[in-house]
Amino acid sequence: MLVDSHCHLDRVSLEPFGGDFANFVTSTLDRGINHMLCVSIDLESWPAMVALVADFPQISISVGVHPNDKERREPSVEELLELSHTHKVVAIGETGLDYFHGEGDLDWQRERFRQHIHAAKVAQKPLIIHTRDAKADTLQIMREEGADEIGGVMHCFTEDWPMAEQALEMGFYVSFSGIITFKNAAELREVVKQVPMDRLLIETDSPYLTPVPHRGKPNQPMHVQHVAECVAQLKGIEFETIADQTTTNFYQCFPLAKK
Repeated sequence: MLVDSHCHLDRVSLEPFGGDFANFVTSTLDRGINHMLCVSIDLESWPAMVALVADFPQISISVGVHPNDKERREPSVEELLELSHTHKVVAIGETGLDYFHGEGDLDWQRERFRQHIHAAKVAQKPLIIHTRDAKADTLQIMREEGADEIGGVMHCFTEDWPMAEQALEMGFYVSFSGIITFKNAAELREVVKQVPMDRLLIETDSPYLTPVPHRGKPNQPMHVQHVAECVAQLKGIEFETIADQTTTNFYQCFPLAKK
């Protein structure tokens, strides 16, 4: 059995499932995916996301605002804390820093990240951290704000081993997506080999980052199998071992997902 530790189910195409979300969930479970974490990126669409997954115990959710868009409504620590008590919320995020898409003065992005870390520590729920082209600042803010006190995951990791190692030292898990199956991801595959088995997670980031052999098509949580297969090949171990270990790791990182 597998877990998709990071997906955006409110954005996944339901066309192959007759437009029926329940049919989509059933089909995904039938493919051996026993849990999915549906991750928040803004508060405007959050109520609809909560309603969409409400009836499915195999789906957990997070609450947070993605670092990419300055125009999204800025959450206060108090609001994040209030929403974190909502049924199914197991984590705060996704949050972090993204300098690849950012332009100009990004102090607002850094402040948003700090607010999320503070809320996670008070709520006692792990962080889901997005980082792109912002290694030094991401690690610095994590240290300054005491992110190690609550832990979480470096989601869709695409940076180098020194950054992964420092995140691991702070008690974080490192999650890999379908990017590791891409032809141009040789350096990232080397990072996969070095991450300890007990700190490894897998994800799809659906509907984005579709893995080989489905490139060019919308991503689905069931494609997390291809990520697991790639990890197994890189580490030279059985697929079932990766499936079992990453499932165990998921519930250790997000213990409320068991409830």
